[in-house]
Amino acid sequence: MITRLDDELHARIKAMAEAEGRSVNEFVTETLRAAVDRKETPQERHRRLRREGKIISFKPEGPVPSREELEELMRGSGTAVSEALEWTRGEW
Repeated sequence: MITRLDDELHARIKAMAEAEGRSVNEFVTETLRAAVDRKETPQERHRRLRREGKIISFKPEGPVPSREELEELMRGSGTAVSEALEWTRGEW
């Protein structure tokens, strides 16, 4: 396996392996094995991704409307695009 590491990360890996009295290869192999073998629940994965800044989530400011309420709120709002398309096609 060939991979590219920046110099700073390589130095940190080398220092950690040396501090534990192991070769870099042994240290990296064990670290990768632990990462691959680790099972994450969906909740753990979500928390980890939020910590790492890879996803953003928010809580709604108020109650979430039901599907029926949303349909009622949106009733009639879907025609604007269709009407604009018909107008550009000369169908008016």
